[in-house]
Order: sequence, then C-alpha cells, then structure tokens
Amino acid sequence: MRPEIDQIDRRILRLLQKDTTFSLDQLADRVALSRNACWRRVRRMEEAGVIRARVAHLNPDALGLGLAVFVLIRVGQHESGWLDRFQQAVAAMPEIQGAHRMTGDLDYVLRVRVADVADYDRFYKALIARVPIADISASFVMEDIKDTTELPI
Repeated sequence: MRPEIDQIDRRILRLLQKDTTFSLDQLADRVALSRNACWRRVRRMEEAGVIRARVAHLNPDALGLGLAVFVLIRVGQHESGWLDRFQQAVAAMPEIQGAHRMTGDLDYVLRVRVADVADYDRFYKALIARVPIADISASFVMEDIKDTTELPI
C-alpha cells in the first residue's frame, strides 16, 4: 500500500533530496511547520519506506573511480539457479552501483564504477568467473551531462 504523501511532505522530500544536513529546525522553518510536526512527518515517511536512507554523495573522481560503465548483458539461460548466482555476484561486487533486469533485446544492464579501463577488465573477468554470460558488452561514459538521485516529486 502506497503511503499518503501531501504537498508539505513533498516539500520536505524535495529539500532532503538536495541536502540531508538541514537541522530539524531549519527543515521545519523552510516548510512552515513546528519542529515536532516536521519530525513526525519525517519519521512517518521513514517508517513507511518513502525515505529509505540518508546518505552522503561522494565524488567518484576524488576517490579514484573516474570511469562509469554501463554493462549490457544477454544470458544464455533463464533458470532460477543461474539467477541466484547472478544476484549473489551482483551483491558481492561493490563496483556494481545498479543492476536492472530489462525487457527487449537485453536481459540486464549494470551500472558500474571503476578506476579505469584496466580496472574494468579486472571487474569483467571477475564477473564472468562467477556466472556464465552468453553476451556482454560495455559502454564507457565519456561525459556526465546529468547524474542525479533526485526524484521528480
């Protein structure tokens, strides 16, 4: 069941998507609520799973992870044993930032972050050693035009 989200909740969420370091007093002030009323709304949205986490967005370049890669996968088999192994591999490999099962010609798309092409090659070899893949290709990101986690609320 989807929780009821009103316009004040949406304002709170828009602010938190941009900056989770607002103090509760600052957040309440910006949405014109009392501190306690604002806190109750935030807690309700956390408990309902609307707010999944409060995290820091790190600069990958500053951490030596300057290459973003989209890995396109077609699999030769669609049995539960293969899927279990694939899900375990995805969970175990921290380079994978996102994994998506697709419709159409591709079966899966992975969003991967590595240092460079040599690091991607290491990742590639580790992935195919964990799970058989019929066809795999990669597209390297040349420029991030827009890269956000903000939802359009």
